[in-house]
Amino acid sequence: MSSKNPETIPFADLARQFSRLDGEIMDAMRKVAESAAFIRGPALGEFEERFAELHGVRHAIGVASGTDALSLSVRALGVGPGDEVVTVPNTWISTAFAISHAGATPVLADIDPETYQMDPAALEKAITSRTKAVIPVHLFGHPAPMAEIEEICRPHDIKIIEDVAQAPLAKTGGRLAGTLGDVACFSFYPSKNLGAFGDGGMVLTNDGDLAAKALRLANYGQSGKIMSGIHEVVGYNSRLDALQAAILSCKLPHLEEWTEARRRAAAKYDELLEPLPVMRPATAPGAEPVYHLYVIQVDRRDACHAYLRENGVMAQIHYPSLVHMQECYKELGYGKGAFPVAEAACERIVSLPMYPEITDDQIARVVQTLAGFLEK
Repeated sequence: MSSKNPETIPFADLARQFSRLDGEIMDAMRKVAESAAFIRGPALGEFEERFAELHGVRHAIGVASGTDALSLSVRALGVGPGDEVVTVPNTWISTAFAISHAGATPVLADIDPETYQMDPAALEKAITSRTKAVIPVHLFGHPAPMAEIEEICRPHDIKIIEDVAQAPLAKTGGRLAGTLGDVACFSFYPSKNLGAFGDGGMVLTNDGDLAAKALRLANYGQSGKIMSGIHEVVGYNSRLDALQAAILSCKLPHLEEWTEARRRAAAKYDELLEPLPVMRPATAPGAEPVYHLYVIQVDRRDACHAYLRENGVMAQIHYPSLVHMQECYKELGYGKGAFPVAEAACERIVSLPMYPEITDDQIARVVQTLAGFLEK
């Protein structure tokens, strides 16, 4: 969405970001077009190498989407029918779908009421003899409590799959999200902190065997990055194409700068919202969020959301329904009231405009509009 209309504050401004990198990105795309190396070409290898190096991790596999990164990681870990995988109810449905597509059962654990991250005590209660893995979701750009999650999982040899779709460069205890589990999954959906011009994802791991399995699954069940025609397992066609990789390589050097801009914007929101009767984002001790979203809680949420949008502030709701309340997951048998903390937050949260290029004046306008609603 563009911010050409000064009366409207977009939720994200991808056009403004592109305008800064226009020449560099078009040159990179032209280079790929001229080479005609569109699938698993040099541009992909270069981006995988840079992304792995940024995280200090040995293996990076570019795949077609963040959803595929999750599904391939679950499958690569050998999760299947009869297994359980624990995650949270307040996540995008892809996290649960990855479990279901492997034939396993999603098991949900409630969240911390301030950070919206997996509650370690709830995780401990959710674990059974059938638990094969846990998927902590670094939701809204705040890292999950990984030290506590590791302490619970490691003694039982429960694998940890980090969902880092919303949190590249987030840290907890000085450690980068995406480097703490057995495998990590990233999304490059256009509006993410590091976004492509379409779908894209990444599997990140230090485990060479796991990396080989994920790559084989992503590449039609073939080993290696070439089309051998020898299919060892039933695989998928899930590849990050070279054009997207080239675009992401142009953007990657700016990710740290954009992250700091998001943090400055969050600090400005915190300052201006302090007098208002809203719940601002909390930060856990030792956490360094990256503010993919700036999420507040407010009374009369639906009316507030409508008022903001009617007055040119393109706020959104992430997410209007929880995993266990979706029609497709009725058979899990949880029902309303199963996860009181997540359910209470779901009724009250609204995401305010947040992107690296947002100005102090725009933030002030958002807060002023919100204050107008609260005075009604």
